[in-house]
Amino acid sequence: MPKRSPNREVTSKKAASAASKVLRDPKSSKAAKTAAASALTQRPNKK
Repeated sequence: MPKRSPNREVTSKKAASAASKVLRDPKSSKAAKTAAASALTQRPNKK
């Protein structure tokens, strides 16, 4: 079985900020929140 390479995609700061706003908006649809959460999981952790 071939080794899987780690996902190296990173969400930009601007996109992460927009995703954060979607998650905080109670009127956002479930689909929008799912997409926003997915984008934020690709952000590197702050140190």
